[in-house]
Amino acid sequence: MLAVDGWPARLGRLFCPPRCPVCHEQAGEHDGLCPACAAALPWNRCACRCCALPLPFAAEPDPAPASAGPACGACLRRPPPLHAVHAAFVYGFPVDRLLPRFKFHHDLAAGRLLARWMARSLATAARPEALIALPLHRARLRTRGYDQALELARPLARALALPLLEGSLRRTRATAPQSRLQAQARRRNLRDAFAVSDPARLPAHVTLVDDVMTTGATLHAAAKALRRAGVRRVDAWVCARTP
Repeated sequence: MLAVDGWPARLGRLFCPPRCPVCHEQAGEHDGLCPACAAALPWNRCACRCCALPLPFAAEPDPAPASAGPACGACLRRPPPLHAVHAAFVYGFPVDRLLPRFKFHHDLAAGRLLARWMARSLATAARPEALIALPLHRARLRTRGYDQALELARPLARALALPLLEGSLRRTRATAPQSRLQAQARRRNLRDAFAVSDPARLPAHVTLVDDVMTTGATLHAAAKALRRAGVRRVDAWVCARTP
Protein backbone atom coordinates (compact mmCIF):
# COMPACT_ATOMS: atom_id res chain seq x y z
CA MET A 1 0.00 0.00 0.00
CA LEU A 2 1.20 3.52 -0.71
CA ALA A 3 2.30 5.30 2.47
CA VAL A 4 0.35 8.43 3.34
CA ASP A 5 1.68 8.95 6.87
CA GLY A 6 5.13 9.84 8.12
CA TRP A 7 7.95 8.00 9.88
CA PRO A 8 6.78 8.92 13.44
CA ALA A 9 3.50 7.07 12.87
CA ARG A 10 5.33 4.06 11.41
CA LEU A 11 7.78 4.03 14.35
CA GLY A 12 4.89 4.18 16.79
CA ARG A 13 3.25 1.17 15.17
CA LEU A 14 6.51 -0.77 15.54
CA PHE A 15 6.62 -0.37 19.34
CA CYS A 16 2.89 -0.27 20.00
CA PRO A 17 0.97 -2.60 17.68
CA PRO A 18 -2.22 -0.86 16.55
CA ARG A 19 -5.74 -1.88 17.42
CA CYS A 20 -8.55 -2.10 14.90
CA PRO A 21 -10.45 1.21 15.08
CA VAL A 22 -13.74 -0.61 14.48
CA CYS A 23 -13.70 -3.57 16.88
CA HIS A 24 -10.45 -2.92 18.86
CA GLU A 25 -8.91 -6.30 18.08
CA GLN A 26 -5.25 -6.30 17.07
CA ALA A 27 -4.87 -4.75 13.64
CA GLY A 28 -2.64 -5.90 10.82
CA GLU A 29 -0.07 -3.61 9.19
CA HIS A 30 -1.53 -3.97 5.72
CA ASP A 31 -5.03 -2.50 6.15
CA GLY A 32 -4.91 -1.01 9.64
CA LEU A 33 -7.85 -3.26 10.59
CA CYS A 34 -8.20 -6.68 12.17
CA PRO A 35 -8.46 -9.52 9.62
CA ALA A 36 -12.25 -9.78 10.00
CA CYS A 37 -12.92 -6.08 9.42
CA ALA A 38 -10.37 -5.94 6.59
CA ALA A 39 -12.14 -8.85 4.87
CA ALA A 40 -15.45 -6.95 5.17
CA LEU A 41 -14.22 -3.79 3.40
CA PRO A 42 -16.83 -3.03 0.67
CA TRP A 43 -14.51 -2.22 -2.25
CA ASN A 44 -16.42 -0.64 -5.13
CA ARG A 45 -14.97 -2.87 -7.85
CA CYS A 46 -17.73 -2.70 -10.48
CA ALA A 47 -19.21 0.76 -10.88
CA CYS A 48 -20.38 3.36 -13.38
CA ARG A 49 -17.37 5.20 -14.75
CA CYS A 50 -19.25 8.54 -14.66
CA CYS A 51 -20.86 8.51 -11.20
CA ALA A 52 -19.31 5.47 -9.38
CA LEU A 53 -22.75 3.95 -8.76
CA PRO A 54 -22.23 0.26 -7.91
CA LEU A 55 -23.31 -1.95 -10.81
CA PRO A 56 -24.14 -5.66 -10.92
CA PHE A 57 -21.31 -7.74 -12.30
CA ALA A 58 -23.63 -8.90 -15.07
CA ALA A 59 -24.10 -5.35 -16.38
CA GLU A 60 -23.39 -5.05 -20.09
CA PRO A 61 -20.90 -2.31 -20.99
CA ASP A 62 -21.94 0.42 -23.41
CA PRO A 63 -20.02 0.90 -26.69
CA ALA A 64 -17.28 3.00 -24.99
CA PRO A 65 -13.72 1.61 -24.96
CA ALA A 66 -13.36 -1.37 -22.65
CA SER A 67 -10.72 0.43 -20.56
CA ALA A 68 -13.26 3.13 -19.70
CA GLY A 69 -15.65 0.71 -18.03
CA PRO A 70 -19.46 0.66 -18.17
CA ALA A 71 -21.78 3.58 -17.53
CA CYS A 72 -25.17 3.44 -15.82
CA GLY A 73 -28.36 4.25 -17.69
CA ALA A 74 -28.81 7.65 -16.03
CA CYS A 75 -25.33 8.81 -17.10
CA LEU A 76 -25.85 7.53 -20.65
CA ARG A 77 -29.10 9.49 -20.92
CA ARG A 78 -27.70 12.66 -19.33
CA PRO A 79 -23.89 12.79 -19.13
CA PRO A 80 -22.76 14.53 -15.93
CA PRO A 81 -20.20 17.39 -15.82
CA LEU A 82 -17.65 14.99 -14.31
CA HIS A 83 -15.61 13.04 -16.85
CA ALA A 84 -14.89 10.14 -14.48
CA VAL A 85 -15.61 9.31 -10.84
CA HIS A 86 -13.72 6.79 -8.73
CA ALA A 87 -15.09 5.71 -5.34
CA ALA A 88 -12.91 3.40 -3.30
CA PHE A 89 -15.86 1.86 -1.44
CA VAL A 90 -19.57 1.35 -1.39
CA TYR A 91 -20.89 3.05 1.75
CA GLY A 92 -21.17 0.06 4.08
CA PHE A 93 -19.51 -1.68 7.02
CA PRO A 94 -16.85 -0.92 8.26
CA VAL A 95 -16.42 2.29 6.24
CA ASP A 96 -19.80 3.54 7.49
CA ARG A 97 -18.40 3.37 11.04
CA LEU A 98 -15.23 5.29 10.28
CA LEU A 99 -16.45 8.05 7.95
CA PRO A 100 -18.92 9.64 10.44
CA ARG A 101 -16.26 9.58 13.16
CA PHE A 102 -13.82 11.27 10.80
CA LYS A 103 -16.30 13.80 9.42
CA PHE A 104 -18.21 14.80 12.54
CA HIS A 105 -16.18 13.73 15.58
CA HIS A 106 -12.61 14.96 14.91
CA ASP A 107 -11.21 11.46 14.38
CA LEU A 108 -8.41 12.51 12.03
CA ALA A 109 -6.65 9.15 12.52
CA ALA A 110 -9.65 7.51 10.84
CA GLY A 111 -9.26 10.01 8.00
CA ARG A 112 -5.62 9.05 7.48
CA LEU A 113 -6.60 5.39 7.38
CA LEU A 114 -9.31 6.10 4.82
CA ALA A 115 -6.83 8.06 2.71
CA ARG A 116 -4.46 5.05 2.72
CA TRP A 117 -7.22 2.85 1.35
CA MET A 118 -8.17 5.45 -1.26
CA ALA A 119 -4.56 5.64 -2.47
CA ARG A 120 -4.49 1.86 -2.77
CA SER A 121 -7.69 1.80 -4.83
CA LEU A 122 -6.41 4.48 -7.21
CA ALA A 123 -3.47 2.45 -8.51
CA THR A 124 -4.82 2.31 -12.07
CA ALA A 125 -6.87 5.54 -12.12
CA ALA A 126 -6.02 8.22 -14.68
CA ARG A 127 -3.74 10.81 -13.09
CA PRO A 128 -4.82 14.46 -13.21
CA GLU A 129 -2.47 17.42 -13.25
CA ALA A 130 -3.66 18.50 -9.79
CA LEU A 131 -6.05 17.68 -6.95
CA ILE A 132 -8.63 20.06 -5.47
CA ALA A 133 -10.37 19.27 -2.18
CA LEU A 134 -14.07 20.07 -2.23
CA PRO A 135 -14.19 23.12 0.08
CA LEU A 136 -16.40 23.85 3.06
CA HIS A 137 -17.91 27.27 3.52
CA ARG A 138 -15.92 29.32 6.04
CA ALA A 139 -18.85 29.32 8.51
CA ARG A 140 -19.00 25.51 8.58
CA LEU A 141 -15.21 25.31 8.68
CA ARG A 142 -15.22 27.46 11.83
CA THR A 143 -17.81 25.19 13.42
CA ARG A 144 -16.16 21.89 12.49
CA GLY A 145 -12.56 23.03 12.84
CA TYR A 146 -11.25 21.18 9.78
CA ASP A 147 -12.22 20.35 6.20
CA GLN A 148 -12.62 16.58 5.88
CA ALA A 149 -12.07 16.63 2.10
CA LEU A 150 -8.80 18.51 2.55
CA GLU A 151 -7.72 16.02 5.23
CA LEU A 152 -8.17 13.26 2.63
CA ALA A 153 -6.61 15.21 -0.24
CA ARG A 154 -3.36 16.13 1.52
CA PRO A 155 -2.15 12.55 2.13
CA LEU A 156 -3.44 11.47 -1.27
CA ALA A 157 -1.42 14.21 -2.94
CA ARG A 158 1.71 13.09 -1.06
CA ALA A 159 1.18 9.42 -1.79
CA LEU A 160 0.50 9.93 -5.50
CA ALA A 161 3.01 12.79 -6.00
CA LEU A 162 0.35 15.19 -7.27
CA PRO A 163 0.03 18.94 -6.68
CA LEU A 164 -2.78 20.00 -4.34
CA LEU A 165 -4.34 23.36 -5.21
CA GLU A 166 -5.54 24.73 -1.88
CA GLY A 167 -7.76 27.78 -2.07
CA SER A 168 -8.33 27.58 -5.81
CA LEU A 169 -12.03 26.68 -5.35
CA ARG A 170 -14.23 28.28 -2.70
CA ARG A 171 -17.82 28.19 -1.51
CA THR A 172 -19.47 31.52 -2.12
CA ARG A 173 -22.33 31.00 0.32
CA ALA A 174 -23.40 28.78 3.19
CA THR A 175 -25.85 26.15 1.98
CA ALA A 176 -28.24 23.93 3.89
CA PRO A 177 -26.79 20.49 4.76
CA GLN A 178 -27.29 18.24 1.73
CA SER A 179 -28.18 15.22 3.88
CA ARG A 180 -31.50 16.88 4.79
CA LEU A 181 -32.62 17.45 1.19
CA GLN A 182 -34.05 15.39 -1.66
CA ALA A 183 -32.19 15.17 -5.00
CA GLN A 184 -33.92 18.09 -6.76
CA ALA A 185 -33.64 20.31 -3.69
CA ARG A 186 -29.94 19.44 -3.44
CA ARG A 187 -29.35 20.79 -6.96
CA ARG A 188 -31.23 24.02 -6.21
CA ASN A 189 -29.38 24.38 -2.91
CA LEU A 190 -26.00 24.33 -4.68
CA ARG A 191 -26.75 26.60 -7.64
CA ASP A 192 -23.81 29.04 -7.99
CA ALA A 193 -22.41 27.87 -4.65
CA PHE A 194 -18.81 27.58 -5.92
CA ALA A 195 -16.39 30.03 -7.49
CA VAL A 196 -12.83 29.77 -8.78
CA SER A 197 -10.33 32.09 -7.12
CA ASP A 198 -7.68 32.23 -9.86
CA PRO A 199 -8.64 30.62 -13.22
CA ALA A 200 -5.17 31.17 -14.66
CA ARG A 201 -3.74 28.87 -11.98
CA LEU A 202 -5.85 25.89 -13.02
CA PRO A 203 -4.45 23.15 -15.29
CA ALA A 204 -6.49 21.44 -17.99
CA HIS A 205 -7.22 18.29 -15.95
CA VAL A 206 -8.08 18.36 -12.24
CA THR A 207 -9.62 15.90 -9.81
CA LEU A 208 -11.97 16.85 -6.99
CA VAL A 209 -11.55 14.96 -3.69
CA ASP A 210 -14.42 14.37 -1.26
CA ASP A 211 -15.48 11.91 1.40
CA VAL A 212 -18.91 10.61 0.30
CA MET A 213 -20.90 10.86 -2.93
CA THR A 214 -24.68 10.44 -2.73
CA THR A 215 -26.54 12.12 -5.59
CA GLY A 216 -23.40 13.88 -6.83
CA ALA A 217 -25.05 17.33 -6.69
CA THR A 218 -22.20 18.95 -4.73
CA LEU A 219 -19.48 17.53 -6.94
CA HIS A 220 -21.44 18.45 -10.07
CA ALA A 221 -21.85 22.05 -8.91
CA ALA A 222 -18.11 22.30 -8.21
CA ALA A 223 -17.26 20.68 -11.57
CA LYS A 224 -19.46 23.17 -13.43
CA ALA A 225 -17.67 26.08 -11.75
CA LEU A 226 -14.30 24.63 -12.79
CA ARG A 227 -15.47 23.98 -16.34
CA ARG A 228 -16.73 27.57 -16.63
CA ALA A 229 -13.27 28.71 -15.51
CA GLY A 230 -11.68 26.85 -18.43
CA VAL A 231 -10.78 23.41 -17.02
CA ARG A 232 -11.27 20.88 -19.82
CA ARG A 233 -11.55 17.71 -17.72
CA VAL A 234 -12.81 17.35 -14.15
CA ASP A 235 -12.77 13.97 -12.39
CA ALA A 236 -13.70 13.09 -8.82
CA TRP A 237 -12.15 10.73 -6.28
CA VAL A 238 -14.28 9.93 -3.25
CA CYS A 239 -13.87 7.57 -0.36
CA ALA A 240 -17.35 6.04 -0.57
CA ARG A 241 -20.41 5.99 -2.82
CA THR A 242 -23.88 5.40 -1.45
CA PRO A 243 -25.70 2.68 -3.43
